Order: sequence, then C-alpha cells, then structure tokens
Amino acid sequence: MGARKRLMAEKRKEENKHIAFASLRNSPIAPRKMRLVADLIRGEEVNKALNILQHNPKTASKSLEKLLRSAISNWEQKNEDKSLEDEKLIVKTIEVSQAGMLKRIQAAPQGRAHRIRKRSNHVRIVVDGVKN
Repeated sequence: MGARKRLMAEKRKEENKHIAFASLRNSPIAPRKMRLVADLIRGEEVNKALNILQHNPKTASKSLEKLLRSAISNWEQKNEDKSLEDEKLIVKTIEVSQAGMLKRIQAAPQGRAHRIRKRSNHVRIVVDGVKN
C-alpha cells in the first residue's frame, strides 16, 4: 500500500471512531413504506427517535426500532471509555435501498394473469456521538 493511500485510510479510520452503524438486510417491507418512517427519525437525537418509533403505528417502525437499538449497542461496544449520558447520540444517516423482489402471479378474469411484485429493502443506520 502506498504512503498516501495508507494516510487516507488512517484518516478515514480516525473519523469513523465516533460512529457506529447497524444494517438490516432483506426486510419484507416495501422500501417506499420504510422510507416514510425513516424520514421521521433522520437527524434526531436517539432517545427522541426511539420515542417516535415506539408511538408510530406503522409496521416498519418496529423493525427500525430494533435496528436503532442495535446501532446504539454497537456504539457502546465501540466506545467503552465513553458513557451514553456524557455523549449526545444522533441518527446521523439512515439509508433505505431496494432489495430483491419476489414476483408472483394472481389469477385474473378471462384466463389472464396479473403480476404481483413483493418488494423488500435493505436499511443502514449510522449513529454518531456529539459532545454536550
């Protein structure tokens, strides 16, 4: 590895020390529905985001709440020297992308068939600590 590449890698590693992430793969909820809930918590403080997710009636909020709790746990493991009370954790980024699609057929009148696309998604959430 070249010197410049190594220096950039070390710089990137130093920047990423404060963040932690968690990802959810192949969630059986349509990405459009998941994005509606994800937009509610983007940029919010972690406790407020958990509160929003707990009181949201949508199905996607349950899986996002689990994912956010996982990201918080990952942050605690990564930063053992820091406490959760001293740092203010925020949801830095949350990305919802389309995953594979199950294609099914539903019978229609007069011998025809309609295609049903059952969409799924991938979610990646990044939690960042900000000092008070």
